[in-house]
Amino acid sequence: MNADLTTLLTIGVLAVLGAATVLALLVRGDLAPRAGSGVLANDSGRAGPRDDGGRWFIVAGLGMGIFAFSLKLAVIVALQHFPQQTIGRLKNAAVARVAEKVEPETLATVAEPVRSFYVWATLPAMVPAPADNPTTPAKIALGEILFNDTALSLDHTISCASCHDITGAAGADGRSTAIGIHGTLGHRNAPTVFNAAFQARLFWDGRAASLEDQAMGPPLNPDEMGMPSPAAIEERFNAAPRYRSAFANAFGENGPISMRRIVQAIAAYERSLITRDTPYDRFVQGDSGAMSVAQQRGMALFQAVGCVNCHSGPNFSGAALVGPKNPFVPLFASRSALARSHDLAADKGRAVANAQNGVWRVPSLRNVALTAPYFHNGSVDNLPEAVRVMATAQLGAEITEDARQRRVPVWSRSQRGFVVNGGIVLDGRDIDDITAFLGALSSDFLAARVARK
Repeated sequence: MNADLTTLLTIGVLAVLGAATVLALLVRGDLAPRAGSGVLANDSGRAGPRDDGGRWFIVAGLGMGIFAFSLKLAVIVALQHFPQQTIGRLKNAAVARVAEKVEPETLATVAEPVRSFYVWATLPAMVPAPADNPTTPAKIALGEILFNDTALSLDHTISCASCHDITGAAGADGRSTAIGIHGTLGHRNAPTVFNAAFQARLFWDGRAASLEDQAMGPPLNPDEMGMPSPAAIEERFNAAPRYRSAFANAFGENGPISMRRIVQAIAAYERSLITRDTPYDRFVQGDSGAMSVAQQRGMALFQAVGCVNCHSGPNFSGAALVGPKNPFVPLFASRSALARSHDLAADKGRAVANAQNGVWRVPSLRNVALTAPYFHNGSVDNLPEAVRVMATAQLGAEITEDARQRRVPVWSRSQRGFVVNGGIVLDGRDIDDITAFLGALSSDFLAARVARK
């Protein structure tokens, strides 16, 4: 904090304390007649009628002034310590809330990138779990069985693992859109289930607020697993003797198997699917050789051009349980010829039906290099192309192959972060570097598995 501001705040605090003292004396009646005194002296010195109403009017006015002045001091302190975080995050949250109801284009000039101080972090050691569904080994074991059981689908052909391949891939299915019972093509791409435990919003449009809510959806979706009702699922599992003891062991009760317990077990298993074994995590923890030079350049660009504005925190998502919150953003596909070529504005997500662009939950970028194809419609099959789409649509960047036109990010001492002066211009090397950095978010274990395929 600079000296001028410190002096101002010191004077302000002293003024507030002095005014508060005066206010307290007024309330006590030391600077005005006490209640019940019955008379007040008038201008001539003679006793006159009591005027308690005037005294309390002064008290109320002074009290409101103290409150307003104190609030101004608090705002000054907040803006001094957190200038970009305070303004930028509040601005982005407002953009996301309003974008669900109005035309996203009207908000384009409001959602400016936050390009100042940013803290890179690793995933926490503890995975958050709701109070009514604590994670236990028995529950995880049961959830894994259920996750792979086709009995959750009407015709016994589809399991959770059918679209979220845990054993052979990186938690997705590699298709543009998921396939349900009877070969029905879904409308959206199946995201990876790895690290979904850290997401505060699930599904592409973020309509589920927990893993439990999310697990309830696919079994009852007619295009996915096609079960007619929760009761039908409960009847099927209660008729399976092998599940009775497993549920009793997991939940400590011998009552009937309920849909609630089924989704709780699946959610508990999904909370065990966490990947922290990445070059990025090792780099942030102090291993300077964990990431290549290109990946480090990409990391600096990722911050400087504003990617962290949405893909923030240790799970690289504003819709995560940890880190800054900015869960929903417009996808400005209409202003990017490249995005339009992939038909990214056809599905509106959370936006109103006649919106020009859709509004979506911010997905996590962990393991993104292993989970192609990309976007809600699975229309982009390679990561460099996805980076180009996001750069032109979300950042309004110009892509050039002439490196001389590139604007290189520089370190700003005043803002304590990388900044790009002027409009964003990226060349092929920049795209490659950002893509390389995204590769550093891949689990070593999952990357080795995918490489063996």
